[in-house]
Amino acid sequence: MAERVLEVKGMSCGHCKMAVTGALKQLDGVSAVDVDLTSGKVDVTYDEAKVGFTEMKDAVEDQGYDVAK
Repeated sequence: MAERVLEVKGMSCGHCKMAVTGALKQLDGVSAVDVDLTSGKVDVTYDEAKVGFTEMKDAVEDQGYDVAK
């Protein structure tokens, strides 16, 4: 399993946290998501053989948020 920190812009409330968490957990290979609204950082634990940064970025951006890296 690998870990990656996504910097997500535009999250400000519990709904934002749920939307981002739900979008990432729907991806095959993502096993854990931890969203910190204060810092805008999202820690993702995932299987590199099943999912990559591009898929995670697209899933978050489909919810209306920007991923810085």
